[in-house]
Amino acid sequence: MRNAVQENRTATVTDFLLLGFGELHGLQIILFLVFLVVYILTILANFLTILLILTDLHLHTPMYFFLGNLSCLEMIYSSTIVPKMLASLLTGDKSISLKGCMTQLYFFGFLASTECCLLSVMSYDRFLAICRPLHYATSMKNRLCIQLAAASWINSMVLTSIYSVVMSKLWFCGPNEIDHFFCESLPLIGLSCSDTTLVKYVSIFMTFILTFLPFILTVISYACIINTISRIPSSTGRQKAFSTCSSHLIVVSLFYGTLFITYLMPESKGIINPSKFFSVLYTVLPPFFNPVIYSLRNRDVKEALNKLLHQFWKVIF
Repeated sequence: MRNAVQENRTATVTDFLLLGFGELHGLQIILFLVFLVVYILTILANFLTILLILTDLHLHTPMYFFLGNLSCLEMIYSSTIVPKMLASLLTGDKSISLKGCMTQLYFFGFLASTECCLLSVMSYDRFLAICRPLHYATSMKNRLCIQLAAASWINSMVLTSIYSVVMSKLWFCGPNEIDHFFCESLPLIGLSCSDTTLVKYVSIFMTFILTFLPFILTVISYACIINTISRIPSSTGRQKAFSTCSSHLIVVSLFYGTLFITYLMPESKGIINPSKFFSVLYTVLPPFFNPVIYSLRNRDVKEALNKLLHQFWKVIF
């Protein structure tokens, strides 16, 4: 029966319907307002973080260089998913073209993979700072920082491009409803009328290289960091050492925690798909919380922000 359908090329799907949060019929406007406020604050918070890092000389360090990369990524990451979701909530138009869906899928995969790599690089930076403090200045030079950041972006871009090429070979003949608020690979693969064996193998390989491997490197870095901190004799020294990496540890825990809950959760047959709501926790909220966490828990960032506000106040008044 499937072969007969595949031969009928007039049944080829060219548009999909992103069902989003359609099960919450009476909350569409409220959800729109909430996500709109979060999106605006996300862009402002990350832009402000980049501005502080560029203008304050005290923030011209490897840790803040990587944080600036992460903030730039978060703005693009949010803009890949949230605007389409906002338009759907406001207008009720849930359609997205096949090309648009594949484009969104590519940028989501590329940016999420880059974030995994950047978080791993930032954990390596904290490892050197705490476990190898005497060699930190000579090891983490500007050239190495640029190389690590560039490798995170370029490797993710190249490998995600390969995956997107494989995904683009899939053929869809219906149904065309995606029970999600953005184009995600697993629902798309489930809707395909093609043989998805190659796509699934490539997906597993990409997940291992771009998600699991950076996660393992991050865990190893923090295992060494915790071991080093635990051997510091004074409680004041331990607290001071931990404070230099606590913000990053919270960000890593938030991102990977929600990511693993979403993809390891058993498939639900109920009316409401819980994985869709957990997806909000790693696609919409982390780009907003990350700069806030770094700002609230970092004295250097707060001092730079106070300086910038003071200068702005002097210019205005």
